[in-house]
Amino acid sequence: MKPIQVGLLGIGTVGSGTFNVLKRNQEEITRRAGRGIEITMVADLDVARARAVVGEGVQVVNDAAAVIANPDIDVVIELIGGYGIAKKLVLDAIAAGKHVVTANKALLAVHGTEIFAAASAKGVVVAFEAAVAGGIPIIKALREGLTANRIQWIAGIINGTTNFILSEMRDKGLDFDVVLKEAQRLGYAEADPTFDIEGVDAAHKVTLMSAIAFGIPVQFDKAHVEGITQLAAADIRYAEQLGYRIKLLGITKRTAKGVELRVHPSLVPTKRLLANVEGAMNAVVVNGDAVGTTLYYGKGAGSEPTASAVVADLVDITRLHTADPQHRVPHLAFQPSAISDEIVLPMSEVVTSYYLRLRVADEAGVLAQVTGILAHAGISIDAVLQREADEVGGEGATSTDLIILTHDTREGTMNEAMATMQALPTVLAPITRIRKEELA
Repeated sequence: MKPIQVGLLGIGTVGSGTFNVLKRNQEEITRRAGRGIEITMVADLDVARARAVVGEGVQVVNDAAAVIANPDIDVVIELIGGYGIAKKLVLDAIAAGKHVVTANKALLAVHGTEIFAAASAKGVVVAFEAAVAGGIPIIKALREGLTANRIQWIAGIINGTTNFILSEMRDKGLDFDVVLKEAQRLGYAEADPTFDIEGVDAAHKVTLMSAIAFGIPVQFDKAHVEGITQLAAADIRYAEQLGYRIKLLGITKRTAKGVELRVHPSLVPTKRLLANVEGAMNAVVVNGDAVGTTLYYGKGAGSEPTASAVVADLVDITRLHTADPQHRVPHLAFQPSAISDEIVLPMSEVVTSYYLRLRVADEAGVLAQVTGILAHAGISIDAVLQREADEVGGEGATSTDLIILTHDTREGTMNEAMATMQALPTVLAPITRIRKEELA
């Protein structure tokens, strides 16, 4: 049988990895797919670099449109990234009747509804396993392996850069700015790390997982997004003393009021497996009503780990190439006609528990004032840690840190209580608030 012919748009880190994995494991992949899969055309602005990667026998051009226009190409792999030209190329490929494989989480999180609708109308597949958690097959697990379950919640460490930074801050007791520079030197962080450290990358990914888990449209604009730039080494140290580690989590949860969709630093109990994911590794925990809690762990980025997911998508498409489009697994797991209009909750309506750190005057009665405000708001306290003033500011210090863990409360209620506490003359600095997730 004639091999599936693939056109590759962009042959950078992931593109070259995809080409190499496909070439190295060609025999094994053919045995799995039932026919050969060959990259026969590559588009990249750096034609010389592309030729150096693919060698002879592969057509290299500098115009992605030429790949899409080639009638012999069955599948287009989009690895350009971003929202701009990538969107046009993906929609053009769909219009030309070609299946698409992409690792572009930003594109799908923002424009996925339009793209998936176009693909369904044309009877082609848009496969995106590589868009979330690199080499971890979490999309396939959610779309297929857990399809018998009513998914309750997902919590994931889905950005390796931020997890590396937080691991280094904990291990070495350093502040964020120092560790970020080291992460950039080692290549874990980009020269412009904004998408990573501000939580945007993780929000793109959890938006896609939320849509698949709960059968809702992709709604990145409704996600609550916070990064790690405001975390201090002191918070990581205090969390450790209280039996927690701080991780940047992407969380989506089904509740009676709607779906939670949020990214922010979280205290996770050290006994949880997720708390012990270190360095640049990724992990996703999924809770379903039938299966209970499952954990997916591995490399969330890198040339060949991500290529593993791209090639897996190519194999799936090859197997289904001649299948009736109505009998394929839907893009977002649920049939398009059954997508729910369930609301995504504003952050003010989310219920969770909290870690609060207050820099307060070292005076009698301060603790009573603070706990009184929380009690008046109906917020129950789980634990209190009050440091001696000389531990925080040295001998003769007149201020200290007061750390409070709360039980579950509504975010809007906590916002109001924090505003009242912040107005106290004995509270000397902005209050640090980190959400706490037991993941039980």
